[in-house]
Amino acid sequence: MFKKLFDLFYHPFFFLFFALFILHPSSFILLSTVPPELCVTKDEAIETSHEITINGKKIAYKAVAGTLILKDEKCNPKASVFYISYIKEGVDNTANRPISFCFNGGPGSSSVWLHLGMLGPKRVDLSVSGDTLPPYKMVDNDFSMLEMTDLVFIDPVSTGYSQAIPFEDEKKYHGVEEDIKFFAEFIRLFVTRVNRWESPKFIVGASYGTTRAAALANYMHDKDYLYINGIILISSILNFESIDFSAGNDLPYLLYLPSYTAAAWYHKKLAPELQENFDKTIELSRQFVSNDYVKALFKGDLLSQVEKQEVIKKFAYFTGIDPNFIEKSNLRIEMSRFDKELLRSNKRTIGRFDSRYLGIDADAAGEHTEYDPSISAIFGAFAAAFNEYVHTDLKWSMNQRYTLLASLGNTWDYGITNQYLNVSENLRKVMTKNPFLTVFVANGYYDLATPFFATEYTFNHLGLDPSLLNHVTMKYYHAGHMMYTDPNSLKKLKQDLAKYFTDTLKAQKKEAKDPK
Repeated sequence: MFKKLFDLFYHPFFFLFFALFILHPSSFILLSTVPPELCVTKDEAIETSHEITINGKKIAYKAVAGTLILKDEKCNPKASVFYISYIKEGVDNTANRPISFCFNGGPGSSSVWLHLGMLGPKRVDLSVSGDTLPPYKMVDNDFSMLEMTDLVFIDPVSTGYSQAIPFEDEKKYHGVEEDIKFFAEFIRLFVTRVNRWESPKFIVGASYGTTRAAALANYMHDKDYLYINGIILISSILNFESIDFSAGNDLPYLLYLPSYTAAAWYHKKLAPELQENFDKTIELSRQFVSNDYVKALFKGDLLSQVEKQEVIKKFAYFTGIDPNFIEKSNLRIEMSRFDKELLRSNKRTIGRFDSRYLGIDADAAGEHTEYDPSISAIFGAFAAAFNEYVHTDLKWSMNQRYTLLASLGNTWDYGITNQYLNVSENLRKVMTKNPFLTVFVANGYYDLATPFFATEYTFNHLGLDPSLLNHVTMKYYHAGHMMYTDPNSLKKLKQDLAKYFTDTLKAQKKEAKDPK
């Protein structure tokens, strides 16, 4: 036995690993816990050249799939961030060329959805109904924002190919504050590396990514004096009180109802007169909530039977839900129950991300839906298309698993006690400190994850100075949470965003030349 120990001690590899452990303990941990072929511990950048035609104009661009290593205060690697950037070629003065940093939400989502569904030069080829079957394929994205801005898609730690170093530290990044600092550090470093400090800068966030975007813009403004020209919020959620159906919180019941009306309208569950004009019906639903429903919930147990029956009648009128179910639910129907109840008589459910999609549960009499059919319709297409695209077109050679969506929601640290996460104040602060900053907000009528009336409520309660109210552009689409999966909505979204970019940059340039 002693001879074996003696041989081991004098083995050349023993000294190699001993030295590695002494000089770089973090590297030793990484090597001891992670298969080498899965590790990315240094900056990588695979550059390819491409061309696309948008609105009849050819755009040559450089694509980079890469990793950027973030380091701690001792200069040790702490995270490997995967990103894909698209930079227009032939731009002489990048000070006039915007650059946009894009990400989805989750928490725990990669950036693949905005990347291949809406903004990037390639997109998943979906059907008119927004879904598809194998074989999946990519097509040139005629609606790409590369026409207006360079693009950088960022994957948070534990999503895409991004990872903590070592892996065991990944939970350090699974929280509101940690996540914001992570993105701020990446953006500052990226902007410095590619010499884009003078370029107009935009942030594009979707879903929880809008939460991140609002807080991130304010954080970078104060921390690095990195000012943002514009924030684009796709399916916004800034105030979580507006969507949290916890006991004692009546706000989401109010703010979801117009989205219930939209879903009922789409599935033809409303009275004939309400089916005639969508916009008019939605406005009537808003008025019912603002004038009658809010008063009923405010009164609570003091609501008389006469008043209660009148509210139940109108609730049923605007949602297509049986009055008996409304009464048994105490005038309060949370979203997951609505998804199950609206088409229960047809033994069908509707989607959370997009209420136009239909699902089938084994138990039609159950309380909640078994799955979200609007997720099942598209996730496979995005997964297959991205994996093919990143390895074939972008020449990424690593064999890691690309994590489209990590289950972090239940373990995410929201950093709050006895209250709801609310970053609307962050947005107000940065819009006030940077009076040139503008915000674009895209809402899907059939989105039951981040309902449009909740977004309206949040922005109506920002407390912005009147001089800044016109810095917010609010747009609506006849689609769901990922409205860009609907061809008509994608087309309209591109038009709206192009106008937003043009107007924002024009106004800011004018202000710079002729300040008030």
